[in-house]
Amino acid sequence: MKLSINFFLLIIIITVFSFTGCKNEDVGTSSSKKLKIALILPSGKDDLSWAESMYDGLMEVQKEEDIEVNVTEKQPNPVDAGTALRDYANRNFNIIIAHGSQYQTPVFDVADEFPDITFAYGTGFEPSQNIYAYDTQAQDGGYLFGIIAAKITKSKVVGIVGPLKAGDAIKYNYGFRQGVESVDKNIKILETYTGSFGDTVKAKEMAIAHMDAGADILTGTAQQTVGSIQAVSEKKGVYWFSSDMDQSSLSPDHIIASQIYQWKEVIKYIIENHRKGKHGGERLSLDYANQRLTIDFNPDLDSLITPEIKKSFNENLEKIKKGEIKVKLPGK
Repeated sequence: MKLSINFFLLIIIITVFSFTGCKNEDVGTSSSKKLKIALILPSGKDDLSWAESMYDGLMEVQKEEDIEVNVTEKQPNPVDAGTALRDYANRNFNIIIAHGSQYQTPVFDVADEFPDITFAYGTGFEPSQNIYAYDTQAQDGGYLFGIIAAKITKSKVVGIVGPLKAGDAIKYNYGFRQGVESVDKNIKILETYTGSFGDTVKAKEMAIAHMDAGADILTGTAQQTVGSIQAVSEKKGVYWFSSDMDQSSLSPDHIIASQIYQWKEVIKYIIENHRKGKHGGERLSLDYANQRLTIDFNPDLDSLITPEIKKSFNENLEKIKKGEIKVKLPGK
């Protein structure tokens, strides 16, 4: 009888430990495990433009999500970025964001070898099974700014300082040009390109050349805009429209408005889908309809935005959201 009781107690103990062991295993593989996210940037995380806007978005997400973040800055060369991509993948990062259209080739090369890792890059159009391509509809904000510029300019000359004819930069410039022309086709539009995303010196020189040619409204995109804005800030009666992020702090008396990329919402979407087991396969649009694009007006220059201009802006914004206005892009 004693042997039977001891055997019975042993069975109970084994059953309890087995149940406990299964429970711990489930916790260890649950979706609450901290995600590791890597971000690769073409310039510094404090460039007041493309890179900083994404970095700030990721930092906002980190305040709300239990994630580990690692950032590699100043990687304009796709080959160097490819090395960083592979390193993060080998270190088992869950999500790797390569923030630049120039990174498409290395992203696809590395992602093919790591199907369980989520990759993202942009501005891009081509996704894959474990790659998200995010695409900013920068042309829409450019179009709206072009309308305002055409209504504000006194000299009837406006200027665009572009980086490269690629990515969201060229889309924005097409939009700005078409916005101006929708109001007045007789306005002269000066458009030049530095050939680089980060040449602030050349961007400043081009902005000065545009102003010397009579431009009193200027715009442009990419990291180099810091140089252009510096030139504009030294000239009274000349104004600037920004994109990527709110740059009004650089020159409160000259920057009328900024188109802002809401990267936080894009990153949260990628995280949510990664946790569900979906690692890519989508082109993620940033546009005004889904509110991943927004515009902030500089309150210090409210006097320039008359009720008529504000009304026109709101009407055209709604048309863009509904798809009633579509900017014509190259090759489309």
